[in-house]
Amino acid sequence: MSDPIALTSITIFQDDTKNKVRRAYIGEFPDPVFYGVHGGVKQFYGVEPEVEYPSTLDHIVAAAGG
Repeated sequence: MSDPIALTSITIFQDDTKNKVRRAYIGEFPDPVFYGVHGGVKQFYGVEPEVEYPSTLDHIVAAAGG
């Protein structure tokens, strides 16, 4: 088995539990990535956030298509 190519360190902060907003710091990148809810996801959770952000599922789908 080969050695790992890369390991990633991720820190996530739950900023606004009511509106499902999370802030993730990925590796050495200084700016956070924001996750939240929008569209049908916000309807599912019954929230109306001030700012809509992509959900974690959006990022997984984008990564798979990348």
